[in-house]
Amino acid sequence: MSDSNFLHELVGSMSQGAAGNPTVAMIEAAFAHHGLHWRYINMEVVPEDLAAAVRGAKAMGFRGFNCSLPHKVTVIPHLDGLGESAAAMGAVNCVVRRGDQLIGENTDGKGFLRSLQSLEDPRGKSVVLFGAGGAARAIAVELALAGTSKITVVNRSEARGAELASLLREKLGADAPLVVWNGDYSVPAGTDIVINGTSIGLYAPEARLALNLDSLRPGMVVADVVFNPVRTRLLADAAARGCRPLDGLGMLVNQGIVGVQYWTGIEPDAAVMRAALESAMGV
Repeated sequence: MSDSNFLHELVGSMSQGAAGNPTVAMIEAAFAHHGLHWRYINMEVVPEDLAAAVRGAKAMGFRGFNCSLPHKVTVIPHLDGLGESAAAMGAVNCVVRRGDQLIGENTDGKGFLRSLQSLEDPRGKSVVLFGAGGAARAIAVELALAGTSKITVVNRSEARGAELASLLREKLGADAPLVVWNGDYSVPAGTDIVINGTSIGLYAPEARLALNLDSLRPGMVVADVVFNPVRTRLLADAAARGCRPLDGLGMLVNQGIVGVQYWTGIEPDAAVMRAALESAMGV
């Protein structure tokens, strides 16, 4: 948008039930901090209007948008192409204008990977991943693309777990065994990183992951995708055993960082974004 009396650029968030999205505060804080005359606009889009909303965003010159459930898969036919990880996992949460095309990306796993790399490079490492839903799927794909040597998928539903393990093996050539999760799981010797990719513990500080805590070893990275509470019971128990805890808020911040990079081409200030997110969430 070239009119200097109007907003220079727009990005947005398409979701169903979009009210109260703390991501808005985080991303707008980044724009303000870096002196960008951009706005991040939250929009509620019902499924039957998704195609029209994507066409409208493209026609109005949006630089991109995020999309959340239930649009992460159904948005794909309305886009011009997909990035590598979005194509592998079959889900999009971030759309980027590149030239005259809207390209679907997925920053869920990328946000986790960036957060993890602040503690440990997963290349060549052995990982245990609890869960096979959307967040776990995104994380597993990015870990495989980053060269993780082994990703053990631990999931209660054998069918859903097998689907993720097969995707990792067949599409990405990863060593990805499946363990059906019954009772307390014991982390095998030689594991470097343990990840809770489920929602267990979200808004439930006392919720317990079915894990044999005695199988955790000092120095191991234990990560949780749950962002509220920031310090989950899993992370507190892991820290007490000398593990290196990694909270889910870092993943959320880094998702936003990757999105801002895609849209603007700049590296935003992570501290500014995390402070804005914490303030918006009241944590």
